[in-house]
Amino acid sequence: MIHHVLGLFTHPDQEWKQIRGEQESISHLYLTHTLILAAIPAISAFIGTTQFGWVIGGRAAVMLAVPGALWMSVMSYIAMLLGVAVMGAFIHWMARTYDATPSMARCIAFATYTATPLFIGGLAALYPHVWLGMLIGIAAVSYTVYLLYVGLPTFMAIPDDEGFLFSSSVLAVGLVVLVAIMAATVVIWGMGVGPVYIS
Repeated sequence: MIHHVLGLFTHPDQEWKQIRGEQESISHLYLTHTLILAAIPAISAFIGTTQFGWVIGGRAAVMLAVPGALWMSVMSYIAMLLGVAVMGAFIHWMARTYDATPSMARCIAFATYTATPLFIGGLAALYPHVWLGMLIGIAAVSYTVYLLYVGLPTFMAIPDDEGFLFSSSVLAVGLVVLVAIMAATVVIWGMGVGPVYIS
């Protein structure tokens, strides 16, 4: 797992070719990669919101109560795992349009490895400062999009022009999934399950 993470940051072209040649089951992929990396932002957010909190202006730090922070961290962890599965399923479905025939496991692997910068960028939640989160978030999203556009043609063994269209479709669906998760969060908070703030 770790060598793929490092490879995606140091030489993504070669790493995508190596990942393409592997045959992992969905359960093995989740156990060795997805479950571990998706825990980074969830655990970081729990620690950051309960131990450090947000400082807005000259006010005292605002933190979350432990039960609420734990609930939010668990729910965000589940949402990330489901998001990877949904993206993998979409990639698998869309691949037929481009005459590619990857297995569902390979498509979920692609979604997982593409999301790696987002997972690692979650370390910024350890210190929930607005500007730090924005800077690291923008960098993580940018590199994720780069991995998507560079990796999809290689991973699916399709021409670059088709890869560009395929990648754009995946990016659009990824944004829809993100908005759906945010909307679900608002609905759940509206039902009275929102965070409890302490200062």
